[in-house]
Amino acid sequence: MERKGIVTFKGNPVTLVGEEVKVGQKAPDFKALAADLSETGLDAFKGKVKLIASVPSLDTPVCDLQIKRFNDEASKISKDVAIIFISMDLPFAQKRFCQEYEINKVKTLSDHRDASFGVNYGVLIKELRLLARAIFIVDKDDKVTYVEYVKELGSEPDYEGALKALSASIA
Repeated sequence: MERKGIVTFKGNPVTLVGEEVKVGQKAPDFKALAADLSETGLDAFKGKVKLIASVPSLDTPVCDLQIKRFNDEASKISKDVAIIFISMDLPFAQKRFCQEYEINKVKTLSDHRDASFGVNYGVLIKELRLLARAIFIVDKDDKVTYVEYVKELGSEPDYEGALKALSASIA
């Protein structure tokens, strides 16, 4: 399934592959690679509230700001929460980025091999083979409680809205 015009890149509409994820539905499973190249998915975070952020690349200014912001916020949040950033970056690049910027409270996953997350969460950009910027909050029972597809790829997400939804899912 393809959805056009949901997201723009530099003001130009792009095509998202996959169905839109909606609040109230069961979170789709996915397969991605961890830093050690092991395959992982939603089950790896079973029993935790999850903030899942899809981003185009950690090596871009907005993604850099976003992961640092959530890494800082993670220290103020319950240990029952997993903050996951997923991109098409190779696991090696993600690991280097996290080491360089001391990102140690956020888990990074790579969708480069299968684009499983991108398709299952409706964030794969057909024209670029990158992931659109989006945030999903998933409760302990894997129910989606918050979704934001950021309209312009180069814009930051609604941090306050996501953090408020995250707090509500923890309570």
